Amino acid sequence: MLVIRSLLFLAFQAGLALAFRLSGVSVAWDASAAWWPFAIIFTDLACLGLLIRFYRQEGKCFWNIFRIERQFIKQDLLFMLGFLIIGGPLGYLPNLLSARWLFGDPQVALDLLVRPLPAWAAITSFMLFPLLQGLVEIPTYMLYAMPRLEAQGISPWLAVAMASFFLSFQHVFAPFLPDGRFITYRLVMFLPFAVLIALVMRARPRFMPYMAVIHALMDMSVAVMFLMNLQ
Repeated sequence: MLVIRSLLFLAFQAGLALAFRLSGVSVAWDASAAWWPFAIIFTDLACLGLLIRFYRQEGKCFWNIFRIERQFIKQDLLFMLGFLIIGGPLGYLPNLLSARWLFGDPQVALDLLVRPLPAWAAITSFMLFPLLQGLVEIPTYMLYAMPRLEAQGISPWLAVAMASFFLSFQHVFAPFLPDGRFITYRLVMFLPFAVLIALVMRARPRFMPYMAVIHALMDMSVAVMFLMNLQ
């Protein structure tokens, strides 16, 4: 589960590239990169099915991870407010600074990442991409993979490091462009925030419903960019 999302991102982009090639597009891989939100949507659907199945095999219900524990709701909301105060800059600044460092202008990195899509595709992305990301991404790495790494005898710190790294590493494939600067940008832009998420979720798995909402809102801001950049 640490690598399945990266592999699926790449596989779905390859499928889109093949479709473009068969339709006569000469720069098929580059064309497929614009449609990376759909590679994520398809991957999220596949991973959601896997998570539900794997939890069921262990006699558990996947959806229970989103259950709010009402006896802790006040202190949990206060903690999440603190998380936002720290996590906001930690999620934003590495993105901006790494783009400036690697490309000179953050807009260059943004233009590679957010490319024009037809209106129907941008609207579909806006509706599905943030929701599925909130349901699937953090649970895959932090609530499924990380504790099971520890159960296999891996030290807690190494489990946190592995979950954080692979959560960040998957962004290299969304979309995958054979450009060293872009690969480095996608790898490092999320890494500090990924470490913070791993530490928080290891300490308090019950924060998952709040984290899912925060995550969905973060990705909604990305989806809005596609709505503002239509073909």
